[in-house]
Amino acid sequence: MSSDRLSRRSWVEGAGGSSYDVDNLPFGIFSQGEEEPRVGVRIGELVLDASAAAALGGGDPAGGPDLASAWREPTLNAFLGLGRSAWRIARGWLTEVLTEEEHREGVEPLLIPLADVTMHLPIEVADYVDFYCSLQHATNVGKIFRPDGEALPANWRHLPVGYHGRAGTVVVSGTDVQRPSGQRKAPEAEAPSYGPSRRLDIEAELGFVVGRPTSMGERVPTAGFADHVFGVTPLNDWSARDIQAWEYVPLGPFLGKSFATSISAWVTPLEALDRARVPLPGQDPAPLDYLGVEEPAGYDIAYEIELNGEIVSRPPYAAMYWSPAQMLAHMTVNGASLRTGDLFASGTISGDARDQRGSLLELSWGGREPFGDGKTFLDDGDVVTLRATAAGALGGRIELGEVTGRITSAGE
Repeated sequence: MSSDRLSRRSWVEGAGGSSYDVDNLPFGIFSQGEEEPRVGVRIGELVLDASAAAALGGGDPAGGPDLASAWREPTLNAFLGLGRSAWRIARGWLTEVLTEEEHREGVEPLLIPLADVTMHLPIEVADYVDFYCSLQHATNVGKIFRPDGEALPANWRHLPVGYHGRAGTVVVSGTDVQRPSGQRKAPEAEAPSYGPSRRLDIEAELGFVVGRPTSMGERVPTAGFADHVFGVTPLNDWSARDIQAWEYVPLGPFLGKSFATSISAWVTPLEALDRARVPLPGQDPAPLDYLGVEEPAGYDIAYEIELNGEIVSRPPYAAMYWSPAQMLAHMTVNGASLRTGDLFASGTISGDARDQRGSLLELSWGGREPFGDGKTFLDDGDVVTLRATAAGALGGRIELGEVTGRITSAGE
């Protein structure tokens, strides 16, 4: 994509200079009325019907892959599977048709107001892995649960700790989250009991969406991150802390995590985050060779957590200890394969200050220090919204798409 084209703003009314100008161009899946879901690209407060736009050029308007066919699918997976070259072609062509006036007559009728569409889960999630990559979050959790011991496990500074989650319960923003039930045991109780979680929590995270797959036995080096990962999506890893606390020894998170994970309706391409690249805050000791990265390997992405209309925290992704390239390298170092549609998440994003903590567990210090209007954990009816922004190529901020969920009561 030429630098001249990238410096131009969109001709789309209301989009030029906004957080959804052509330096953003996130992809999602939308439908209108009774029509089948298909790929859309957000520009301003509108959705471009991507397959219809591509068809104007005969299906391969950029002289490359058949984008029209891939964009008629009800998930992004077919497009993601085309690989990095196709992603670049698509982004360059979309930038062209949304900035150059000669395309306006054909493209303008294909723009639909966001208010008139329904957004769907953007990907068919193949596998889901969640990491634990914030030094501040891991330290806080250690201090809460092990006040007289070491805050960090012995392995934490040597590898990105993670667990395998449940792909089938990843839901799109706006989906209600039912309070989970399970076994929980209070410290003073002699035996566990069964019932709805009493310590329901959130975790503000960043999700990474895999496009290009690998074969079993193939390892992805840190330098191969952008060849396999298409883009990012804000993610809320809902967590039942009381269920988790009773079950997690010795094999880690299970039912306390697997009931729901919410992601944005929009997947922002990695290319849109080029201006947001920053060095990691520092790793000591130096990681093993397979985890070595070329800087800048981190991302400066600003988060905010809104609870019932009030901003309660602003976690900084730039503080993350482990980079996404290191997460991917570690996830595949044993030869585990990648599939198109794989989703892996950063783990809770937390900073040094109290108002930068990315979970209610930390904000309330294990429920012992209520915050805001006496809040500790989530009540039925609570609404949580995560938002994230980053520096864009046109000099402003781009939005990564919000994630919202409302808590409903536990089922019978």
